[in-house]
Amino acid sequence: MIKRILFLTLLLAAVLITPVLAADSDVTININGLDNASNSLKILFVITLLALVPSILIMMTGFTRIVIVLSFVRNALGLQQTPPNQVLVGLALFLTILIMSPVLKQVNDEAYAPYSRGEITQEQAFERAMGPIRAFMLKNTNKKDLNTFISLAKLEKPKTYDDIPTEVLIPAFITSELKRAFIMGFLIFLPFLIIDMVVSSVLLSMGMIMLPPTMISLPFKIILFVLVDGWDLLVKSLITSFN
Repeated sequence: MIKRILFLTLLLAAVLITPVLAADSDVTININGLDNASNSLKILFVITLLALVPSILIMMTGFTRIVIVLSFVRNALGLQQTPPNQVLVGLALFLTILIMSPVLKQVNDEAYAPYSRGEITQEQAFERAMGPIRAFMLKNTNKKDLNTFISLAKLEKPKTYDDIPTEVLIPAFITSELKRAFIMGFLIFLPFLIIDMVVSSVLLSMGMIMLPPTMISLPFKIILFVLVDGWDLLVKSLITSFN
C-alpha cells in the first residue's frame, strides 16, 4: 500500500518534471556562462516541484476532511494539545489510506503494473493513474462548487465529466471537502456546547461566577465522549461519509 502511494507521488513528480528537463536536452555545461545559470534554475524548479507534489496529492484525497474533523473534536472537547498534532495527522493519514485503498488498487492495476512491465509510457501511466483519482474527486464534489469553478475559469459547460479540466476539479473538490468537514464539525460541537451551557447555568445559579465553566465541564465532556465510544463512532462516520 505504501509502495503504491510512493509510486503515485513519484510518478506525478516525474511527469511534472520531465517537460522541464526535456526542454533543452543538449545543453553544453559552461561554468561561467549563462547555461550553468539556466541549469541551476531548472534544478531549483525541480526541487520545488518535488516539495509540492506530496501536498498536492494529499489535497486530492480525503485527508482534508478527516484532519479538520479530528481537529474539531479536539476543540469541542476543550483540549488544546491532546491528542497532539502528530497523533491527529498520523490517524488522518492512515484513515486516508484505508479510504483510498480501492482507488489505489485501481491505480496499481491500471497504471503501476503495466508501467513496471514496460507496457506503457510514463505519460500513459500518469493518465491512467489520474482516472480513478478524478472519479473519486467527482463522486465527492458538490455540483454547485463544480459549476462555480467552471464559471470562474470562464469555460463552456462541459458535456461530460471527462471534459472537466483537472485544475478546475481539484479546487472544487477541496471546497466541497471543507464544507462537509465544517458541517460535521458543527454537529460534533452541539452536544459539548450543551454541556458547557448546563455547567455555566449551574455555576451561575450557585453564585460561583469566578470559577471557569470550561474547567468544570471538561471532565464531563471527556467521560461522555468515552461512554458513547466516541472514537469508534467518529471513525465510522468519517469512513462512511465517503461511501
